Amino acid sequence: MFIFYFLFSWSLAGVFGVDSVKSVSVTEGESVSLNLTEIQRDKEITWKFNTIMIAKTYGKDSKSRFYEGSADGRFRDRLKLDQTGSLIITNTRTTDSGEYTVFNRTSETPFNIFSLAVYANLPVTVISRDCSSSSSSSSQQNCLLLCSVVNVSDVTLSWYKGNSLLSSISESNISISLSLPLEVEYQEKNNYSCVINNPIRNQTTHLNITQLCQPCLGLSAALHFST
Repeated sequence: MFIFYFLFSWSLAGVFGVDSVKSVSVTEGESVSLNLTEIQRDKEITWKFNTIMIAKTYGKDSKSRFYEGSADGRFRDRLKLDQTGSLIITNTRTTDSGEYTVFNRTSETPFNIFSLAVYANLPVTVISRDCSSSSSSSSQQNCLLLCSVVNVSDVTLSWYKGNSLLSSISESNISISLSLPLEVEYQEKNNYSCVINNPIRNQTTHLNITQLCQPCLGLSAALHFST
């Protein structure tokens, strides 16, 4: 029974390409090359995006065809095939995320599968003074701040004190605005920073307590730089 189960599991992995899926991640606007594990010179191969045919090369003739109208035309003028049969996508977009499969003429089973994730560029975070609670007793000793970003998805927003994580908030599905509060003392000398990150990039905005934590005059100050 054990031998049968082992052989059956191995067979499924071979048929469905479970062990051959390669994950690739890039930032929107970059180019990405989906490199084949085996060079396919002089062979007829087909590339599909989520089951939709997008490119084909015709073996010894080295001719390539791109189906510009397929997949809602999203890949128009952005696809290339190199001499090995690898697919190059230029000026990537978040809508390019998905599964890419490669077939040759002699098999209906893909010999390479790629899972591509294209992440949006990280926006600049804004640290601002929150004066809405300036009448409270604690506001005389403490300064309430907000780190904010707008129209983001698949990101985490975090406050750090030095290298120690203080708090964080995440959004992975829809495009929304995020804000994360932090309360500090007016005279303290600790180093604080707000960090926004996705699975492949991060961006840091450092807090200047002296600049932001001034007495509230009915308006909020804001810091708009990042490093």
